[in-house]
Amino acid sequence: MIDEIIEGATLYDGDSGRPFATDLAIVGERIALIGDLRDRDALRRTDGRGRTLAPGFIDVHSHSDELWLADGRCIGKIRQGVTTEIGGNCGTSVAPLRGLARERKIEEARVVGVDASWRDLDDFFTSVERAGVALNVATLVGLGTTRRSVAGDVDARLDDAALAAEVALVREGIDHGALGISSGLVYAPSRYADVDELVACAIAAREAGMARYVSHIRNESDEMLAAVDEALLVGERAETAVHVSHHKASGKKNWGNVHRSLDAIARARKRGIAASADVYPYTAMWTGLDTLLPDDALAGGRDATLERLADPDTVVALALRLELDHAGTWHDIAISSVSSLRNERYAGMRVDEIAARMRLSPARAVLRLLAEERLGIEAIFFSMHEDDVAAVMSAEFVSIGSDASARALDGPTAVGVPHPRTFGCFPRVFGRFVRGRKTLELGEAIRRMTSLPARQFGLVDRGTIARGAFADLVLFDANTIVDTATYDRPYSYPIGVDVVWVNGRAVVRDGEITGTRPGRALRGGR
Repeated sequence: MIDEIIEGATLYDGDSGRPFATDLAIVGERIALIGDLRDRDALRRTDGRGRTLAPGFIDVHSHSDELWLADGRCIGKIRQGVTTEIGGNCGTSVAPLRGLARERKIEEARVVGVDASWRDLDDFFTSVERAGVALNVATLVGLGTTRRSVAGDVDARLDDAALAAEVALVREGIDHGALGISSGLVYAPSRYADVDELVACAIAAREAGMARYVSHIRNESDEMLAAVDEALLVGERAETAVHVSHHKASGKKNWGNVHRSLDAIARARKRGIAASADVYPYTAMWTGLDTLLPDDALAGGRDATLERLADPDTVVALALRLELDHAGTWHDIAISSVSSLRNERYAGMRVDEIAARMRLSPARAVLRLLAEERLGIEAIFFSMHEDDVAAVMSAEFVSIGSDASARALDGPTAVGVPHPRTFGCFPRVFGRFVRGRKTLELGEAIRRMTSLPARQFGLVDRGTIARGAFADLVLFDANTIVDTATYDRPYSYPIGVDVVWVNGRAVVRDGEITGTRPGRALRGGR
């Protein structure tokens, strides 16, 4: 018996870019038939005329991780048409957990009501499937997590024993279903890893069966070109694919440099390196406020940094340095969220506005907030140019990633004032960069969200519409789909997404959440 027939939709298979109007039948979890199905019986028929039917969107750069357990509805993503999320990005993953990494994850998960009782990825995936999740989930092994597991936040080259222990954790993570490894080279303790350590871990991943190195590179501003070269070097030496996360050029004096970095990636591809990147369709990035601090202030990890922020003389010196480095840009930084109720009133405000309320210089206000919130502050930095975003998006090897977690308008994930990409990333590509700037054709935009990321990350039978493929699908109005979330009002769902199916079951229908949770943990992409 056919479970559902979608009638007369304009179908994009995710690959060819050539649309055609037809019917599609779902049986169980998979696509069973494509063609004229007027005479076939089905338990349900959905009118797709005037709508576009595409494979479900794959978010290659998610930070949901333990939030899959905190709120398995994943409403903010499925309302965008996302049917698969890849977590474990920027060097931080939910597993494997040992030592200080386990302590920190328990601490972080407790904030959203999750008991981080797992130690390995297999246990975590089992917990997610047992609890139920609305979309498919996959993850990378974060090299910040593995390094912290074996050496804490030590600011030094790993000795042979520690490196061997880290490599063993990488292999364990791959054995338990991770798609590869990730680094976050601006964050402690990933930032302390040298190329040799990164290469050793990438080789371990390749030998375990996942030759994929994904990097939040060491610098996205003044030294971005050198940082891209470093990522490519790791891939070349380790003989693995290399993927540059949320590629950008931050800071006005660096605008335009993405053309040179994209050329570098393209040249590497011609040399046989499987190099690629992802991008989000916004001109503001979202990260920790502590990234403003100079390297020596961050040395040794969180506890060492907090000791410095408690010393009055050090704070005076740091304030002077911050004013010199960031003068004139304080209005371009907005606080997104804080860790405690003490400073919750500042969420959504710009740094210069906060400083005025505190009657402090912006630099001193930043240092006070970081100390009071124990570095637990997220901020939005308005530092990019849309022409650069369009240039990156136009490169044929670039997929789409939100760089955001799955959140909702209520519950434990409705915290702070998040980046609007949390609720609008994928629809914004269609509204702004397909219909607006015309950076991409519709079919090509769909490819960047479906078959391209499926191939880049090794997802089997997903990212395409074909007989036998999993029925991860999104039905939308190509003429109206657009984001509605803004920086001031981010908690707003997009419009134009009608129905979303995950493994053959509708998680969104007529624009509303159905409440079903048919998602799977994709171990090794399967």
